[in-house]
Amino acid sequence: MTDRLRVVVATPLSAGDAAMIREREPRLDLVHEPALLGAPSPLPARARHERTPEEQARFEALLDTAEALYGVPDQSGRALARTVAANPGLRWVHTIPAGGGQQVRAAGLASEALERIAFTTSAGVHAEPLAEFALFGVLAGAKLLPYLLEAQREGRWAPSRLMGLAPDMTVAVVGLGSIGRSVARKLSLLGYHVLGVHRRPVEVPGVAELLGVERLAEAAARADAVVMCLPGTVRTERMLGAEALAAIKPGATVVNVGRGTTIDEPALVEALRDGRVGFAALDVMQLEPLPADSPLWGMPNVLISPHTAARSVHEPRLVAELFAENARRLLDEEPLLNRVDTEEFY
Repeated sequence: MTDRLRVVVATPLSAGDAAMIREREPRLDLVHEPALLGAPSPLPARARHERTPEEQARFEALLDTAEALYGVPDQSGRALARTVAANPGLRWVHTIPAGGGQQVRAAGLASEALERIAFTTSAGVHAEPLAEFALFGVLAGAKLLPYLLEAQREGRWAPSRLMGLAPDMTVAVVGLGSIGRSVARKLSLLGYHVLGVHRRPVEVPGVAELLGVERLAEAAARADAVVMCLPGTVRTERMLGAEALAAIKPGATVVNVGRGTTIDEPALVEALRDGRVGFAALDVMQLEPLPADSPLWGMPNVLISPHTAARSVHEPRLVAELFAENARRLLDEEPLLNRVDTEEFY
Protein backbone atom coordinates (compact mmCIF):
# COMPACT_ATOMS: atom_id res chain seq x y z
CA MET A 1 0.00 0.00 0.00
CA THR A 2 1.34 3.46 -0.97
CA ASP A 3 1.10 6.22 1.65
CA ARG A 4 0.92 9.21 -0.72
CA LEU A 5 0.28 9.88 -4.40
CA ARG A 6 1.54 12.92 -6.31
CA VAL A 7 -1.11 14.01 -8.81
CA VAL A 8 -0.56 16.74 -11.38
CA VAL A 9 -3.69 18.30 -12.84
CA ALA A 10 -3.16 18.36 -16.62
CA THR A 11 -6.50 19.77 -17.76
CA PRO A 12 -8.77 22.62 -16.55
CA LEU A 13 -10.24 22.01 -13.09
CA SER A 14 -12.15 24.40 -10.87
CA ALA A 15 -10.80 25.37 -7.47
CA GLY A 16 -13.93 23.92 -5.88
CA ASP A 17 -13.52 20.54 -7.53
CA ALA A 18 -9.82 20.49 -6.66
CA ALA A 19 -10.73 21.14 -3.02
CA MET A 20 -13.33 18.36 -3.15
CA ILE A 21 -10.75 15.87 -4.45
CA ARG A 22 -8.32 16.80 -1.64
CA GLU A 23 -11.08 16.45 0.94
CA ARG A 24 -12.25 13.07 -0.31
CA GLU A 25 -8.75 11.66 -0.59
CA PRO A 26 -6.35 13.46 1.79
CA ARG A 27 -3.47 11.16 0.83
CA LEU A 28 -3.10 12.99 -2.47
CA ASP A 29 -0.51 15.67 -3.13
CA LEU A 30 -2.59 17.47 -5.76
CA VAL A 31 -0.56 19.90 -7.86
CA HIS A 32 -2.98 22.35 -9.45
CA GLU A 33 -1.75 25.46 -11.25
CA PRO A 34 -4.81 26.93 -13.03
CA ALA A 35 -2.76 29.60 -14.83
CA LEU A 36 -1.12 26.83 -16.87
CA LEU A 37 -4.40 25.12 -17.78
CA GLY A 38 -6.97 27.69 -18.85
CA ALA A 39 -10.41 28.38 -17.45
CA PRO A 40 -12.50 25.37 -16.41
CA SER A 41 -15.82 24.93 -18.17
CA PRO A 42 -18.53 22.27 -18.45
CA LEU A 43 -17.84 22.44 -22.19
CA PRO A 44 -14.75 20.86 -23.74
CA ALA A 45 -11.92 23.15 -24.77
CA ARG A 46 -11.97 23.70 -28.53
CA ALA A 47 -8.36 24.86 -28.70
CA ARG A 48 -5.20 24.18 -26.77
CA HIS A 49 -4.58 26.67 -23.97
CA GLU A 50 -1.81 28.98 -25.16
CA ARG A 51 1.25 29.18 -22.91
CA THR A 52 4.40 31.20 -23.16
CA PRO A 53 7.58 29.17 -23.71
CA GLU A 54 8.38 29.63 -20.03
CA GLU A 55 4.90 28.44 -19.00
CA GLN A 56 5.13 25.42 -21.31
CA ALA A 57 8.49 24.48 -19.77
CA ARG A 58 6.98 24.84 -16.29
CA PHE A 59 3.96 22.74 -17.30
CA GLU A 60 6.08 19.93 -18.72
CA ALA A 61 8.39 19.99 -15.71
CA LEU A 62 5.39 19.45 -13.42
CA LEU A 63 4.03 16.64 -15.60
CA ASP A 64 7.39 14.92 -15.41
CA THR A 65 7.19 14.74 -11.59
CA ALA A 66 3.73 13.16 -11.49
CA GLU A 67 2.84 9.71 -10.29
CA ALA A 68 -0.67 10.31 -11.63
CA LEU A 69 -2.29 12.72 -14.06
CA TYR A 70 -5.75 14.22 -13.86
CA GLY A 71 -6.47 14.38 -17.58
CA VAL A 72 -4.32 13.96 -20.67
CA PRO A 73 -2.14 17.04 -21.20
CA ASP A 74 -3.90 19.32 -23.69
CA GLN A 75 -6.14 16.33 -24.60
CA SER A 76 -3.29 15.40 -26.96
CA GLY A 77 -1.90 11.95 -27.72
CA ARG A 78 1.40 13.56 -28.70
CA ALA A 79 1.66 15.42 -25.37
CA LEU A 80 0.82 12.20 -23.52
CA ALA A 81 3.56 10.32 -25.40
CA ARG A 82 6.08 13.01 -24.49
CA THR A 83 5.14 12.86 -20.82
CA VAL A 84 5.25 9.07 -20.65
CA ALA A 85 8.70 9.02 -22.26
CA ALA A 86 10.02 11.68 -19.88
CA ASN A 87 8.49 10.32 -16.67
CA PRO A 88 9.32 6.72 -15.72
CA GLY A 89 7.54 7.22 -12.37
CA LEU A 90 4.12 7.79 -13.93
CA ARG A 91 1.69 5.10 -12.69
CA TRP A 92 -1.80 6.25 -13.59
CA VAL A 93 -3.52 8.57 -16.08
CA HIS A 94 -7.21 9.41 -15.80
CA THR A 95 -8.66 10.57 -19.11
CA ILE A 96 -11.57 13.01 -19.00
CA PRO A 97 -13.67 11.74 -21.95
CA ALA A 98 -15.67 8.53 -21.67
CA GLY A 99 -13.84 7.48 -24.85
CA GLY A 100 -10.45 8.42 -23.46
CA GLY A 101 -8.99 5.16 -24.66
CA GLN A 102 -8.70 6.81 -28.08
CA GLN A 103 -6.37 9.43 -26.59
CA VAL A 104 -4.21 6.60 -25.29
CA ARG A 105 -4.26 4.91 -28.70
CA ALA A 106 -3.25 8.20 -30.35
CA ALA A 107 -0.15 8.36 -28.14
CA GLY A 108 1.24 5.22 -29.80
CA LEU A 109 2.79 3.99 -26.57
CA ALA A 110 5.10 0.99 -26.38
CA SER A 111 3.90 -2.18 -24.66
CA GLU A 112 6.17 -1.46 -21.68
CA ALA A 113 4.38 1.84 -21.02
CA LEU A 114 0.95 0.28 -21.48
CA GLU A 115 1.84 -2.35 -18.88
CA ARG A 116 3.44 0.11 -16.44
CA ILE A 117 0.72 2.76 -16.46
CA ALA A 118 -2.94 2.28 -15.57
CA PHE A 119 -5.27 4.28 -17.80
CA THR A 120 -8.85 5.01 -16.77
CA THR A 121 -11.73 6.93 -18.35
CA SER A 122 -14.76 8.89 -17.22
CA ALA A 123 -17.19 6.33 -18.64
CA GLY A 124 -20.56 6.41 -16.91
CA VAL A 125 -20.44 10.12 -16.12
CA HIS A 126 -22.10 10.89 -19.45
CA ALA A 127 -24.60 8.02 -19.51
CA GLU A 128 -27.67 9.91 -18.31
CA PRO A 129 -27.48 12.94 -20.65
CA LEU A 130 -26.64 10.71 -23.61
CA ALA A 131 -29.54 8.40 -22.78
CA GLU A 132 -31.87 11.42 -22.70
CA PHE A 133 -30.65 12.48 -26.14
CA ALA A 134 -31.16 8.92 -27.42
CA LEU A 135 -34.71 8.96 -26.07
CA PHE A 136 -35.26 12.34 -27.70
CA GLY A 137 -34.03 10.95 -31.02
CA VAL A 138 -36.33 7.92 -30.87
CA LEU A 139 -39.30 10.13 -30.00
CA ALA A 140 -38.42 12.67 -32.70
CA GLY A 141 -38.56 9.91 -35.29
CA ALA A 142 -41.77 8.42 -33.95
CA LYS A 143 -43.47 11.81 -33.70
CA LEU A 144 -42.44 12.85 -37.25
CA LEU A 145 -40.26 15.82 -36.30
CA PRO A 146 -38.96 16.45 -39.87
CA TYR A 147 -42.51 16.43 -41.28
CA LEU A 148 -43.73 18.87 -38.65
CA LEU A 149 -40.77 21.24 -39.01
CA GLU A 150 -41.05 21.32 -42.80
CA ALA A 151 -44.72 22.25 -42.64
CA GLN A 152 -44.03 24.88 -39.97
CA ARG A 153 -41.25 26.50 -42.01
CA GLU A 154 -43.61 26.66 -44.99
CA GLY A 155 -46.48 28.06 -42.91
CA ARG A 156 -48.59 25.12 -44.03
CA TRP A 157 -51.24 23.26 -42.01
CA ALA A 158 -50.11 19.79 -43.02
CA PRO A 159 -52.42 16.78 -43.35
CA SER A 160 -52.63 14.58 -40.26
CA ARG A 161 -50.41 11.52 -40.20
CA LEU A 162 -50.24 8.57 -37.85
CA MET A 163 -47.49 8.69 -35.25
CA GLY A 164 -45.73 5.85 -33.48
CA LEU A 165 -46.68 4.84 -29.92
CA ALA A 166 -44.16 3.38 -27.49
CA PRO A 167 -46.07 0.13 -26.68
CA ASP A 168 -46.26 -0.63 -30.41
CA MET A 169 -42.57 -0.04 -31.09
CA THR A 170 -39.36 -2.05 -30.86
CA VAL A 171 -36.00 -0.36 -30.32
CA ALA A 172 -32.64 -2.08 -30.82
CA VAL A 173 -30.01 -0.76 -28.41
CA VAL A 174 -26.58 -1.68 -29.77
CA GLY A 175 -23.93 -1.80 -27.05
CA LEU A 176 -24.93 -2.35 -23.44
CA GLY A 177 -22.27 -0.49 -21.52
CA SER A 178 -23.22 2.30 -19.14
CA ILE A 179 -24.84 4.38 -21.89
CA GLY A 180 -26.75 1.50 -23.48
CA ARG A 181 -28.00 0.32 -20.10
CA SER A 182 -29.37 3.76 -19.29
CA VAL A 183 -30.99 3.99 -22.73
CA ALA A 184 -32.61 0.57 -22.35
CA ARG A 185 -33.97 1.41 -18.90
CA LYS A 186 -35.51 4.70 -19.99
CA LEU A 187 -37.07 3.20 -23.12
CA SER A 188 -38.55 0.26 -21.25
CA LEU A 189 -40.11 2.54 -18.65
CA LEU A 190 -42.01 4.27 -21.48
CA GLY A 191 -43.26 0.96 -22.77
CA TYR A 192 -40.92 0.25 -25.69
CA HIS A 193 -39.92 -3.34 -26.46
CA VAL A 194 -36.13 -3.24 -26.18
CA LEU A 195 -33.83 -5.54 -28.12
CA GLY A 196 -30.32 -5.51 -26.73
CA VAL A 197 -27.42 -6.17 -29.12
CA HIS A 198 -24.17 -7.02 -27.38
CA ARG A 199 -21.09 -9.12 -28.02
CA ARG A 200 -21.50 -11.30 -24.94
CA PRO A 201 -24.39 -12.48 -22.75
CA VAL A 202 -25.40 -9.90 -20.13
CA GLU A 203 -28.44 -9.20 -17.99
CA VAL A 204 -29.67 -5.65 -18.37
CA PRO A 205 -32.83 -4.25 -16.75
CA GLY A 206 -35.29 -3.19 -19.43
CA VAL A 207 -33.89 -5.43 -22.18
CA ALA A 208 -36.58 -7.88 -23.25
CA GLU A 209 -34.39 -9.84 -25.69
CA LEU A 210 -30.64 -10.10 -26.18
CA LEU A 211 -28.98 -10.77 -29.53
CA GLY A 212 -25.32 -11.15 -30.39
CA VAL A 213 -23.66 -8.52 -32.57
CA GLU A 214 -23.55 -11.02 -35.42
CA ARG A 215 -27.36 -10.71 -35.49
CA LEU A 216 -27.43 -6.93 -35.88
CA ALA A 217 -29.09 -7.13 -39.30
CA GLU A 218 -31.85 -9.27 -37.78
CA ALA A 219 -32.33 -6.73 -34.99
CA ALA A 220 -32.42 -3.87 -37.50
CA ALA A 221 -35.09 -5.66 -39.54
CA ARG A 222 -37.32 -5.90 -36.47
CA ALA A 223 -36.72 -2.50 -34.93
CA ASP A 224 -38.55 0.78 -35.42
CA ALA A 225 -35.42 2.50 -34.14
CA VAL A 226 -31.76 1.54 -33.77
CA VAL A 227 -29.72 3.30 -31.07
CA MET A 228 -25.94 2.99 -31.38
CA CYS A 229 -24.13 3.16 -28.03
CA LEU A 230 -20.78 1.63 -28.98
CA PRO A 231 -17.21 2.74 -28.29
CA GLY A 232 -14.91 3.38 -31.21
CA THR A 233 -12.69 0.33 -31.69
CA VAL A 234 -11.42 -1.80 -34.55
CA ARG A 235 -14.20 -4.31 -33.82
CA THR A 236 -16.99 -1.74 -33.87
CA GLU A 237 -15.88 0.22 -36.94
CA ARG A 238 -18.82 0.57 -39.38
CA MET A 239 -20.79 -2.04 -37.48
CA LEU A 240 -24.01 -0.47 -38.68
CA GLY A 241 -23.04 -0.90 -42.30
CA ALA A 242 -24.50 -1.76 -45.69
CA GLU A 243 -25.72 -5.22 -44.63
CA ALA A 244 -27.69 -4.04 -41.60
CA LEU A 245 -28.98 -0.95 -43.42
CA ALA A 246 -30.15 -3.11 -46.32
CA ALA A 247 -32.16 -5.18 -43.85
CA ILE A 248 -33.46 -2.29 -41.73
CA LYS A 249 -37.19 -1.90 -41.21
CA PRO A 250 -38.44 0.67 -43.76
CA GLY A 251 -38.69 4.13 -42.25
CA ALA A 252 -36.78 3.24 -39.09
CA THR A 253 -34.98 5.83 -36.98
CA VAL A 254 -31.22 5.68 -36.38
CA VAL A 255 -29.68 7.38 -33.34
CA ASN A 256 -25.95 7.49 -32.56
CA VAL A 257 -24.70 8.49 -29.10
CA GLY A 258 -21.58 6.28 -29.16
CA ARG A 259 -18.84 6.98 -31.69
CA GLY A 260 -19.24 8.16 -35.26
CA THR A 261 -16.95 5.45 -36.61
CA THR A 262 -19.49 2.77 -35.67
CA ILE A 263 -21.75 3.72 -38.58
CA ASP A 264 -20.88 3.45 -42.27
CA GLU A 265 -21.72 7.09 -43.02
CA PRO A 266 -21.97 6.85 -46.85
CA ALA A 267 -24.26 3.81 -46.47
CA LEU A 268 -26.41 5.72 -43.98
CA VAL A 269 -26.68 8.69 -46.37
CA GLU A 270 -27.94 6.37 -49.11
CA ALA A 271 -30.44 4.77 -46.73
CA LEU A 272 -31.71 8.22 -45.72
CA ARG A 273 -32.07 9.25 -49.35
CA ASP A 274 -34.08 6.23 -50.42
CA GLY A 275 -36.28 6.11 -47.32
CA ARG A 276 -34.98 2.91 -45.75
CA VAL A 277 -34.06 5.13 -42.80
CA GLY A 278 -36.76 7.68 -42.12
CA PHE A 279 -34.88 9.83 -39.60
CA ALA A 280 -31.43 10.01 -38.01
CA ALA A 281 -30.36 11.85 -34.85
CA LEU A 282 -26.57 11.96 -34.77
CA ASP A 283 -24.50 13.33 -31.91
CA VAL A 284 -21.26 11.90 -33.31
CA MET A 285 -19.80 11.74 -36.81
CA GLN A 286 -17.15 9.77 -38.62
CA LEU A 287 -15.11 12.99 -38.94
CA GLU A 288 -15.51 15.82 -36.44
CA PRO A 289 -16.23 18.59 -37.06
CA LEU A 290 -18.52 17.28 -39.78
CA PRO A 291 -17.06 18.52 -43.10
CA ALA A 292 -18.96 21.38 -44.72
CA ASP A 293 -19.50 19.31 -47.87
CA SER A 294 -21.12 16.38 -46.04
CA PRO A 295 -24.55 15.61 -47.53
CA LEU A 296 -25.84 15.07 -44.00
CA TRP A 297 -25.98 18.86 -43.44
CA GLY A 298 -28.66 19.39 -46.08
CA MET A 299 -30.85 16.35 -45.40
CA PRO A 300 -34.26 17.31 -43.94
CA ASN A 301 -34.56 13.94 -42.17
CA VAL A 302 -31.32 14.34 -40.20
CA LEU A 303 -30.74 16.07 -36.88
CA ILE A 304 -27.08 16.91 -36.21
CA SER A 305 -25.80 17.55 -32.71
CA PRO A 306 -22.14 18.71 -32.65
CA HIS A 307 -20.98 16.07 -30.16
CA THR A 308 -22.64 18.01 -27.36
CA ALA A 309 -25.36 15.68 -26.07
CA ALA A 310 -23.20 14.43 -23.19
CA ARG A 311 -22.63 17.89 -21.75
CA SER A 312 -24.29 19.09 -18.58
CA VAL A 313 -23.47 21.48 -15.79
CA HIS A 314 -22.83 18.47 -13.54
CA GLU A 315 -20.15 16.87 -15.73
CA PRO A 316 -16.96 18.40 -14.22
CA ARG A 317 -18.03 17.55 -10.67
CA LEU A 318 -18.93 13.98 -11.56
CA VAL A 319 -15.57 13.46 -13.29
CA ALA A 320 -13.75 14.83 -10.23
CA GLU A 321 -15.73 12.54 -7.90
CA LEU A 322 -14.90 9.53 -10.06
CA PHE A 323 -11.23 10.50 -10.01
CA ALA A 324 -11.23 10.81 -6.22
CA GLU A 325 -12.74 7.34 -5.87
CA ASN A 326 -10.20 5.82 -8.24
CA ALA A 327 -7.38 7.56 -6.37
CA ARG A 328 -8.59 5.90 -3.18
CA ARG A 329 -8.71 2.56 -4.96
CA LEU A 330 -5.19 2.97 -6.30
CA LEU A 331 -3.82 3.85 -2.87
CA ASP A 332 -5.68 0.97 -1.25
CA GLU A 333 -4.60 -1.43 -4.00
CA GLU A 334 -8.14 -2.12 -5.18
CA PRO A 335 -9.24 -2.56 -8.82
CA LEU A 336 -9.72 0.72 -10.65
CA LEU A 337 -13.03 1.72 -12.23
CA ASN A 338 -13.16 2.13 -16.02
CA ARG A 339 -9.72 0.68 -16.70
CA VAL A 340 -8.82 1.05 -20.39
CA ASP A 341 -8.41 -2.14 -22.38
CA THR A 342 -5.04 -1.42 -23.99
CA GLU A 343 -5.65 -3.89 -26.80
CA GLU A 344 -8.92 -2.38 -28.05
CA PHE A 345 -8.50 1.00 -26.30
CA TYR A 346 -11.92 1.45 -24.73
